[in-house]
Amino acid sequence: MGGAASPSSSSSLDLLDIGDRIVARARDGEQVEAVVGRSRHTEVRAYDGDVESLSSAESQGVGVRVVAGERQGFAYAGTLDDDVLDETLAEARDNAEFATTDPHLGLAEPDGVAVPTLDLFRPALAEFPADRKVALALELERAVRAADPRITGVEAAEFVDAMGEGCVVTSTGIRTTGRSTACYVATYCLATEGDETQTGFGFSVGREPDDLDLEVAAADAARRATRLLGATKPQSGRVTVVLDPYVTAQFLAILGGTMSGEAVQKGRSLFADRLGEDVAASGLSLVDDPTNPLAYTSSETDGEGLASRRNPLVDGGVLQRFVHNAYTARKAGTASTGSAVRGGFKTTPGVGCRALSLAPGQHDQPTLLDQVGEGVLVSSVTGLHSGVNPVSGDFSTGAEGLRISGGTLGEPLREFTMASTIQRMLKDVVAVGADVEWLPMSAAGVSLVIGDVTISGT
Repeated sequence: MGGAASPSSSSSLDLLDIGDRIVARARDGEQVEAVVGRSRHTEVRAYDGDVESLSSAESQGVGVRVVAGERQGFAYAGTLDDDVLDETLAEARDNAEFATTDPHLGLAEPDGVAVPTLDLFRPALAEFPADRKVALALELERAVRAADPRITGVEAAEFVDAMGEGCVVTSTGIRTTGRSTACYVATYCLATEGDETQTGFGFSVGREPDDLDLEVAAADAARRATRLLGATKPQSGRVTVVLDPYVTAQFLAILGGTMSGEAVQKGRSLFADRLGEDVAASGLSLVDDPTNPLAYTSSETDGEGLASRRNPLVDGGVLQRFVHNAYTARKAGTASTGSAVRGGFKTTPGVGCRALSLAPGQHDQPTLLDQVGEGVLVSSVTGLHSGVNPVSGDFSTGAEGLRISGGTLGEPLREFTMASTIQRMLKDVVAVGADVEWLPMSAAGVSLVIGDVTISGT
């Protein structure tokens, strides 16, 4: 299942044994699913040369889903004690009796897609001591302060990691496990010049601490903050914009939400009834690929235990598919795309994109800026989720960035609004950069050039 893996004296085989024992108690005419998991999460935050907070949490437990008579019941327990397993199964059965009937309910079934072998677990993270995690957070804060004399404060410098393992066992024949590790450092700083203060952020992600580059994270945060000093509001007009990779990742996350089978079936997607149509520029291809080990959210299986797989969503500008779990696929008369998502053993599965990315182009950001000539680099946005309507496609968000003048970055810009529609933005994509960045989220960033976008400033 899609979760991280934790060091433990018990192995994934122990979790599978628990799942097997629960599923073996399935009655005639009912389907039973057991999701068993164990995880650990650590977060260290440094502030002003000291440790502001250090938290570490461990959890383990089981979630049981029962489907019988077109009704579904679910229950979970935060323990793996034998005497609790029977109680959890009984509670799930009781809950099913009071549920609403739905002919599309049912557990996922094996579909013949082989589970990929992904290198997602690093013992080095499991063995990394707490004092060294603290040291990394403190070192990051020092690096940010030293990056530029105009840095006057570090609001946050943190180290975060996650480790977990889990399994899904069902009476329909699924029996899969998954484990992974992940970590990142992130910082948020202030730059001051005269009476003006600007903010910036930076981060680095990996599977183990040796993957992290504190100097890059610190330099990015300082650069983002200092380059906005002296920013002014731009004049309103229609311009070509270049989305910074971090902004593109946020945009893709919004886009991915409109491509789930659930969104389509609930009338919450602008792409409903548009399969097979041209929805974007011919050079744009969007894929959801949780089998890519570079993706922070990659995993070998989905939330229902089906094999992860590469799902092309838009190919050459043409909408190819929506993503489905077992329920939405059954409702749509199609097959699951291995896109069930769930928040561990405590929840039932939903559906969504898991590791989105655009097919990269040939040029880095400086080359793209040179090709654009005149426009605006959008370095950050605010209010993105509230400013986008997933049904109409209306898009309006606050933004800041830098003017592109003569093919290079010029004066900093602040407090302007970027407005268009998702439909038009996709059609107006001019180029995709080669600078793919995997971020601590479900989408990768890349520089994205979009023509004819309205900006409103003065």
